[in-house]
Amino acid sequence: VQEPEEKKIALELLETEQAYVSRLHLLDQIFYAELMKEAKTGKTVPEEVVKMIFSNISSIYQFHAKFFLPELQKRMEDWSCNPRIGDVIQKLAPFLKMYGEYLKNFDKAVELITVWSEKSPPFQELIADIQKRKVCANLTLQHHMLEPVQRIPRYELLLKDYVRKLPPKSPDRDDAEKALEMIFMVAKHSNAAIAEMERLQNLWVVYQRLGLEDDIVDPSNELIKEGPIQKISIRNNSTSEKYLFLFNNMLLYCVPKVIQVGAEFQVHLRIDVDGMKVRELKDTQFPHTFLVSGKQRTLELQAR
Repeated sequence: VQEPEEKKIALELLETEQAYVSRLHLLDQIFYAELMKEAKTGKTVPEEVVKMIFSNISSIYQFHAKFFLPELQKRMEDWSCNPRIGDVIQKLAPFLKMYGEYLKNFDKAVELITVWSEKSPPFQELIADIQKRKVCANLTLQHHMLEPVQRIPRYELLLKDYVRKLPPKSPDRDDAEKALEMIFMVAKHSNAAIAEMERLQNLWVVYQRLGLEDDIVDPSNELIKEGPIQKISIRNNSTSEKYLFLFNNMLLYCVPKVIQVGAEFQVHLRIDVDGMKVRELKDTQFPHTFLVSGKQRTLELQAR
């Protein structure tokens, strides 16, 4: 007898979950535990660093190993008399918000592994030693760490497929559709969390380059474009190198600092975008020139 399509997908969900839990076990109980044990001896890296690398992997592991996998196994054992997984996935979905933390931290974690592998040979050796074990299947720590990042999109795909293959009168239809909706929201939530983190991180770097002037440090600002520009001086017919930062609400006209201690630029002028006009100039002597006029003042600039 041919197994129904939806059961095949539910079994695939279970099998991939088993593989995923053993991957989480490797990350939490082997890599994290052993690196932490070494860190406590004070010979490899600070304990803080190990904690920062693995973020909240322990919570993720506990959740999947102790709760989601056993529930899924129970469902598949009872499939013949109770063919449903939608309800279990609805219980899973809210907890997937935990991934936001892990995802946000991911790039930083990979960077920390690289930096500390260079700084601390014993740290690098321990990782290499674990990577040689059979359980690692010739893959690096970084590669294994990608698994949680890819897991939520995988749930989404499998569940979409499952809902598509369900017979119209299936007892699981309502639950499965609701579960898919919930997973979809979580996937969106974690992508938004990552995008927002990146935006704030990039904004902070720009503020540091500008010397953290109080009146411009605002977390809601958005950097649109930045780059070098020539300022034209009509009086002595010459140009000088300046730098522009365009935000959603202001244009910062800056001078690169010769001695770069701390900030890279000094803000000379701030023109509000509100009421600002840009006009191209047809100047034969200075091509690619334009005029920026705002409430604060007017500048004649030349692009490359």
